Amino acid sequence: MTLRRVALVAASLLTACATTEKMGDRVNPEVPAWFARSSGDLSVFARRKLTSEAKQTGEGYERGRPELDAVRNRVFVGSSDHGLYALRSSNLSTIWRFETAGMVQSEPTYDRELDVVFFGSNDGGLYALRAADGTLVWRFDTGSEVAKKPLIDGESLVFANASDQLFSIDRRTGKLLWQARRPPAAGMELAGYAGPTIDRGKVYFAYSDGHVGAYDLRDGSERWAPVDLAADAEQHSGGQEQRYLDVDTTPVVADVPGTGRVVFVASYAGGVYALDAETGARVWSNDKALGVTDLVYWTQPAHAPHPKGPDRDGPAQPEKRMLFASSAQTGLWAMDPANGKQVWRKPLPDGGITAPAIVAGALVFGTSRFGLFLMAPDNGRVIDAIDSGTGFVATPAAYGNRVFALSNGGVLYGIAIDAPLGKRL
Repeated sequence: MTLRRVALVAASLLTACATTEKMGDRVNPEVPAWFARSSGDLSVFARRKLTSEAKQTGEGYERGRPELDAVRNRVFVGSSDHGLYALRSSNLSTIWRFETAGMVQSEPTYDRELDVVFFGSNDGGLYALRAADGTLVWRFDTGSEVAKKPLIDGESLVFANASDQLFSIDRRTGKLLWQARRPPAAGMELAGYAGPTIDRGKVYFAYSDGHVGAYDLRDGSERWAPVDLAADAEQHSGGQEQRYLDVDTTPVVADVPGTGRVVFVASYAGGVYALDAETGARVWSNDKALGVTDLVYWTQPAHAPHPKGPDRDGPAQPEKRMLFASSAQTGLWAMDPANGKQVWRKPLPDGGITAPAIVAGALVFGTSRFGLFLMAPDNGRVIDAIDSGTGFVATPAAYGNRVFALSNGGVLYGIAIDAPLGKRL
């Protein structure tokens, strides 16, 4: 697929601009970069064929989101060739590679204090490696694939596996602290599962049987009874068709003005929900946003116009908040987090869509067939796009004005975001 093909798809479905790839590494202000009118482009500064085809197994996708160590300029990323790679962020050259017995399709977590990287493998293990040289520190066996990001809170490392098991282990030793689980809902779920979220001493987690639970971080005890979102999906179907009842979205927790602390989750067949973080009570639901697999909460603080920007003489920009929901079935949604109402929605071509990553005040996301897109968060206008020829299933990682994205073809891209102040879209 050519860059022209990406531009045509973007123009017809996402009102996009055509694009070209340019080498470059220009730095621009991080917040806010796009002001009231979005403009800018994507520049590829490094490209690296990562996945070894001789060792690659399984489906033809790469699902592992990179993890960035901005202080030491390192990128950690897994591959379907069973390896976890540590790369230099400037040119994507290899520092080390660690081999596991299964595909590495998880997002690693870097522990700056210990200089250790944690990651999961399809061989059922959660690994801790020394980030400097890739030496194994410990391995914790879960018995099922580990494909979601582990979370650090104090001395606890919290993660989940594909069998609906939630674990808390000691981050230094790998010793089990506690675990929680529900019986998997065989035959009712799609491929994939949720990861945990930690917030204010609680762990939020969603299950394949459609329940969402909250647990005490210290001992795993329930903080509120699991909320059954599957009942809504069954009610919507009227018993006339098989419905996927699972909740595959990792919960997102945020403060919503006028509402309080809220947990956002999505049932594949039931829609998107906001639950009270303290009690689990429903705050609102949107039953039109079906097939959602990822949620992202976005905020932009109120700010005056940039003195060199195109709107320098205009009014101050108010604070903005948005909940983004990614769905291969219904597209990319922007919702008001206070009530779940649609702000805008962009339908997509055939194929899936990743969660958007927030970079330089904009959104960058991949599509499984039509490349990587840069989008304005306030109105969904596409700013630029780059095509890898194989698409993206792995969510991009971003820091400052840099983006790192692993294509389905096993190529890792380093991309800079440029936001010229004088340009209007």
